[in-house]
Amino acid sequence: MLGGMNPAKMQGMMKKMGISQTPLNVRRVVFEMDDTNLVINDPQVLKVMMQGQETYQVTGEAEEESSEDFSEDDVSMVKEQTGKSEDEVRSALEETEGDIAEAIMKLKA
Repeated sequence: MLGGMNPAKMQGMMKKMGISQTPLNVRRVVFEMDDTNLVINDPQVLKVMMQGQETYQVTGEAEEESSEDFSEDDVSMVKEQTGKSEDEVRSALEETEGDIAEAIMKLKA
């Protein structure tokens, strides 16, 4: 019980104030940031409606993931075409924002 109040009574009070909460069946939440992604797998997500505004409450354990816009296949192809190391290829792909042709030309120069 929150603050000594039973959950059913709390829900009733929230309904009277025009607040509704709806649990959502979500498998994964991703916050895309400038240099990385914050990922929450199997989160608990509530959709909250209050005074005509929709907000979301996300609870769970967050992990950081790279925000690379290229696949392992892209990396392999550029490595084969240029003979460069994986680190060099990934760096070139990051600099060219995932443009495979541009990364190949950059590495062959």
